[in-house]
Amino acid sequence: MTTHTGLPAMRESLLDVTGKKIFVAEAGEGPPVLLLHGGGPGASGVSNYARNIAELAKGHRVIVPDLPGYGRSSKGIDPSDPFGHLADGIRGVLDRLGLDKAHFVGNSYGGACALRLALDTPDRVDRMVLMGPGGIGTTRALPTPGLNSLLGYYTGDGPSRRKLETFIREYLVFNAADVPESVIDSRYRDSVDPEVVAAPPLRRPASLRALWRMDFTRDARLSRLPVPTLVLWGAEDKVNRPSGGRMLADRLPSCDLYLVANTGHWVQFERAGLFNRLCADFLAGRR
Repeated sequence: MTTHTGLPAMRESLLDVTGKKIFVAEAGEGPPVLLLHGGGPGASGVSNYARNIAELAKGHRVIVPDLPGYGRSSKGIDPSDPFGHLADGIRGVLDRLGLDKAHFVGNSYGGACALRLALDTPDRVDRMVLMGPGGIGTTRALPTPGLNSLLGYYTGDGPSRRKLETFIREYLVFNAADVPESVIDSRYRDSVDPEVVAAPPLRRPASLRALWRMDFTRDARLSRLPVPTLVLWGAEDKVNRPSGGRMLADRLPSCDLYLVANTGHWVQFERAGLFNRLCADFLAGRR
């Protein structure tokens, strides 16, 4: 058990999922909810949800994995179907923890993971909260400048602290001053792990087939998905276009959409108080 600054004591484990290791931190008791982090360089579960875990743990068993390819989990993602690879890994976490069903909260890459898991196995998902999820309308427009910055981190002249700071301060958040230097330092340190550099977990689609598969608006199952869903999208998101929120609301049968003013791609960090209240109420069935 490790104590993280500003967080409750977390129970830690390294789960074996089909021969790969997935790191999980837990806090609190109650209905289980998995918090799935985004895919930016150096991302990990606890660091991405540092402003949310304590509040959500007041009424839930909060489970925070490092997604496959990130943090303390095994590296390497199947480039032919990255969302499916992530979803399979997180479904394996449910199995290893003995959970038939859980709530899911997913930001960006983690939102794409949650949505793919729900489409493949809707019986495993109770309620779902998505913040600026990946894979929404990505074949219908060119990549945003923010997404190009993200996808270009490991290419060209390779990773650097300067490139990471540019991505975080110019594209990830609305207010650059909201992100402490320590967050950038920590993420940069993790982003240059030799295993990650050798196999970056977030890359441009490997083929046209992969690109098509990674756009959920091309998946006919979306309009039949019964899972109650809350979509939160920063109105100033420069990574995934806010118009994706409307696309989801138009297709999902049971979807609430909340557009968050003066907020970028990191709603749970930038507007933590609002996020925590909306998320807790939605997961508890109060809205």
